Amino acid sequence: MSLSVLPWIAAALLLALGLRRLNRAVRAAAVADWGQGGLNWLDGLNRLFCRHWHRLQADTVDLPESSGAIVVANHVSGLDPLLMIAVCRRPLHFMIATEEYHRYGLTWLFRAMGCIPVDRSGRPERALRAAARALERGHVVALFPHGRIHLDSDPPRRLRPGAAWLSELTDTPIYPLRIDGVRGQGKTVLAVVPRSRARVTAHPPIQAHVTGKQDCLEQLARILDASRVESPRQDPI
Repeated sequence: MSLSVLPWIAAALLLALGLRRLNRAVRAAAVADWGQGGLNWLDGLNRLFCRHWHRLQADTVDLPESSGAIVVANHVSGLDPLLMIAVCRRPLHFMIATEEYHRYGLTWLFRAMGCIPVDRSGRPERALRAAARALERGHVVALFPHGRIHLDSDPPRRLRPGAAWLSELTDTPIYPLRIDGVRGQGKTVLAVVPRSRARVTAHPPIQAHVTGKQDCLEQLARILDASRVESPRQDPI
């Protein structure tokens, strides 16, 4: 054997050891049980990525052990769903726009994650009914009440009342999260790359079936819009 191949063998061994170590770290970091080994592995990888690359600091999100729950957050970038998944101990089933759900190469992942596509140009109430069924089965549904990316520096935008409607309909608590410190604000895919000092602040749950939809939405506006209170819009999601 030529001595010239020894560096390549050493590099291959180091790579194998590094991958083995990474695999162990990912499996140890996985928290939520998505029901599939591959998704659980991705869960652990995402938690490591958010914790170490985006330096995520987060409060404990005190979700129920098994019953339904709704998680909402302000929407500043495409990194937000990854941060939300990283701070919750249960799988999140996101409500996402149909055009995003059918994005080339990602539909299989969204379907495996139990995402709920929302056709806003057609009949969005179908997505609400699907979300309600998921909540009744004890799942955690996640959505962005702003409907799309909205920065604190943008003009005020009324919240969509879908979360409050679901909470009142299914007697399910809403867990509001406030996302800050994302470097790639305003961007979607590109927001995942720049290193951030992300912060997710968890707020006490809100019960729309107790407070009523209007009061629930006003509370959400104060949390998600940095104390700006706006009247909710009438279309549900």
